Amino acid sequence: MTKLQKIISKIEKRHNKKIDLSLDRTFSLLNKLGNPQNKLNNVVTVVGTNSKASMATALSSILKEAGLKCNLYTSPHLQSYTERYVFNNKEINENDLAILLEDVDKILGNDNATVFEILTCAFIKFAENFKDNVNIIEAGLFHRFDSTNVFKKNLLTLLGVIHLDHLNWLDNKTIDGVIYEKTSSLPASNIFINNQMNSEIKTKIKKSLINNKSNKYYYGNDFNITNSENSLICYQDKMGEIILPQPSLIGDHQLFNISTSIAASRKIFNISDTDIKNSMKKIKLKGRLEEIKSGKLKKLIGRNRLIIDGGHNINSAISISNWVKKQSEKVHLICGMMNDKPHEEFVSQFENSVNTITLIDIPNQEGSISKEEFKKKLSIQNIHTAKSIKESLMLNNKDENCIFLCAGSLYLAGEILNLN
Repeated sequence: MTKLQKIISKIEKRHNKKIDLSLDRTFSLLNKLGNPQNKLNNVVTVVGTNSKASMATALSSILKEAGLKCNLYTSPHLQSYTERYVFNNKEINENDLAILLEDVDKILGNDNATVFEILTCAFIKFAENFKDNVNIIEAGLFHRFDSTNVFKKNLLTLLGVIHLDHLNWLDNKTIDGVIYEKTSSLPASNIFINNQMNSEIKTKIKKSLINNKSNKYYYGNDFNITNSENSLICYQDKMGEIILPQPSLIGDHQLFNISTSIAASRKIFNISDTDIKNSMKKIKLKGRLEEIKSGKLKKLIGRNRLIIDGGHNINSAISISNWVKKQSEKVHLICGMMNDKPHEEFVSQFENSVNTITLIDIPNQEGSISKEEFKKKLSIQNIHTAKSIKESLMLNNKDENCIFLCAGSLYLAGEILNLN
């Protein structure tokens, strides 16, 4: 066990709940740390059900191209906790993160806090070393009682796709309840709102934000993005039009996410068209329609393509399925999910868009649904199961020029990256 694994294991025992929606423990720990949240400048809040990581990463890439320094906090990670911590445009190393968490754990003393609360406070404390950087901070669960919601003011908010998810944590288990949790406590500054699943959700968001005095910029009203000729894309807002190369991220839904970050970069940071163009091919994001082009598993399937996506809710299934429908190759879906996810609704989105569906257990995850139980919940015919990730790839590997799409959980995406 590494030094980082040991301290993570220790702080996991600090609180008897993995998630406990309250800000009391967070503010208590931050107070012990000297209230670093009040010393950071240029805070960017990133909130939503989907698209948070994409928007945060895209904005970070654009600002980096323009010569700005960023601190970036995202969650969850796929392979290492260090992925969550970027300071001065560079991911922290394991030893430095272990030392940081040990220090914060000592300062916590006899108090308790959840893992996410400790991780968040540790990021904010270390960001003090680069307090004048742009601090891009992704919310965890919802926002109102999330431990990232500790800033008296911010520079802007990127508001992503909002839809039904994590309803077991809510009293009001409707889209109105989700929207309230994500929008009711946003600071008054500038809010850039991503494209939504439908006009009803967009209208509900507008109503929820009506008393927020922020400048608000809505996708479709204040900025837009479309596919153009010759594999180019056209971004438009009131400042003008930019013709851009296709970004490195796969899927049309990523264009909406990137456009939200472009809007913020132009309006708030006055980033040049040239820097935005140059950043498009440099945006990298693990586990979101990511193509694996080398490694052990890729070697196993030869010329066939291996794509992973950590999407685990209905909106992400729709986005991934829309991408699948545009492919000319056969697509074999390999799916593993956690127990608390919408299993039937997720898989049903692929019923008419993929050639086969194979269910697997997610290795090393006690909270995942077994492939047998998963299969019982589905009414779709010809569902296959496999004992392992490798076996699931070999089931259809006689096909040539096909795509193996592994989706349903970020944990599954992480395990595939580890195996590969």
